[in-house]
Amino acid sequence: MPTHTPTILHLIRHAEVEARYQGVFGGRIDMELSPRGQDQATTLANHFRGTRFDLIYASPMRRVQQTLAPVLKYCATKPVILPKLYEVDFGDWTGLDFDEVKNKFGCSASEWLKQLDRGAIPNGENIAAYRARIAACLQEILASCPGQTAAVFCHGGVIRMLLSLLLNLPFAEMDRFEIEYTSITSVSVKPERTRIQLLNFTPWRDLPAGQPR
Repeated sequence: MPTHTPTILHLIRHAEVEARYQGVFGGRIDMELSPRGQDQATTLANHFRGTRFDLIYASPMRRVQQTLAPVLKYCATKPVILPKLYEVDFGDWTGLDFDEVKNKFGCSASEWLKQLDRGAIPNGENIAAYRARIAACLQEILASCPGQTAAVFCHGGVIRMLLSLLLNLPFAEMDRFEIEYTSITSVSVKPERTRIQLLNFTPWRDLPAGQPR
């Protein structure tokens, strides 16, 4: 059987967001990074220094663009902004924390993937439309870089949907994967299968708390 050079995708979540949006369902709010998030982004850039990306794709949202900016100082690859790679719309949950969601809607926000999947978030993005939106982005990425290495700077919910699509697993089950701020999840994509090579790696993890990064 012929062998295929795998396409390597590094799925990178944005860094920590400004304090007022931490612990809430931010979704489509176009927030910025916190000072700690800016330090995380710098550490990410140092981690990737010397790494060659054939292509870089990114969400248009500010928190992603600010995470990407330090990386571009060490990388000559011009990013491709995918307008539809933005985070899921949490509808009436937007701006609320877990306790507020439970008190107002009487459901467990910790199971938000399942709630979104069953259409239980009032005025939230339709799951079929969300899947189709991210699938179109994934198809564009894979068509543009077969057998190459690409970085995809985006959001936690987007990474979970990308994994759902690539691994052919239910979206609601993607809560089994932790996707933290400024984390790297790497996958090897071949026609016959996708394999996870790295999951939720955080370059800033072992640095002293409160120190510049």
